[in-house]
Amino acid sequence: FALRTEDYITSNHRGHGHALAKGADMNRMMAELLGRQTGYCKGKGGSMHIADLDLGMLGCNGIVGGGIGITAGAALSAKLRGTDQVSVGFFGDGAANTGIAHEAMNLAAAWQLPAIFICENNQYALSMPHAKAVAAPDIASRAVGYGMPGEVVDGNDALAVRAATRRAVLHARQGRGPTLLECKTYRWLQHSLRVKGPDRPADEEAAWKARCPIAHLREQLASERLLDDAGFAVVELAAAKEVEGSVAFALASPEPTLDEIETDIYAGGF
Repeated sequence: FALRTEDYITSNHRGHGHALAKGADMNRMMAELLGRQTGYCKGKGGSMHIADLDLGMLGCNGIVGGGIGITAGAALSAKLRGTDQVSVGFFGDGAANTGIAHEAMNLAAAWQLPAIFICENNQYALSMPHAKAVAAPDIASRAVGYGMPGEVVDGNDALAVRAATRRAVLHARQGRGPTLLECKTYRWLQHSLRVKGPDRPADEEAAWKARCPIAHLREQLASERLLDDAGFAVVELAAAKEVEGSVAFALASPEPTLDEIETDIYAGGF
């Protein structure tokens, strides 16, 4: 919500929320998840490859940390073209330890690129607890070494995240270079249905679930008298209907045919 349509974002393998927030069409996304021709990749990319270049959504990415270099590249493009576009990259705490993360952030700072690196620290990289993988308590503390601002944000507070992002975006648009934001949050469920991680402390899960970001935002809006229970129910119902409609759209869409199997593999001219 701090960005414009022409700004860029890159995502990770869990990028559905990022794509929708940037304006992606839920019908096309659901069709892609169900492997249908009406999907973003015509049903051939699947969950981890949602992209909409018209919206500046440069793609989800199945490679851990794969989008971070693209974030810096898009920011470099904006600087070379002389626009005030910014580039935002979302990645997890596990991806923060990849080589591309260090290289991209270092170059972004050295070249004063309009990039915002957002680490969604959900405490577990697949099954590895963050505390066992990183000695420093905060990933954002690395920003000092790169020569850029770094900030730790309560990732379960939507308004705090928006405020921090707005500061970082303004910093970038003014030509002052990149920012590293670390949004502390928690993944309630396991990494996937196929991979079961370690048993997590019951009190840890309960404590984080008590800090549900949706419930917290609801309380904030209610306290400001901006949204009451009836209004929230309307929002919830509209969201549920949109999801149900997208599922119906996807199920009614055709599956890819064999004559499409070799299309859209290479860029034009090859």
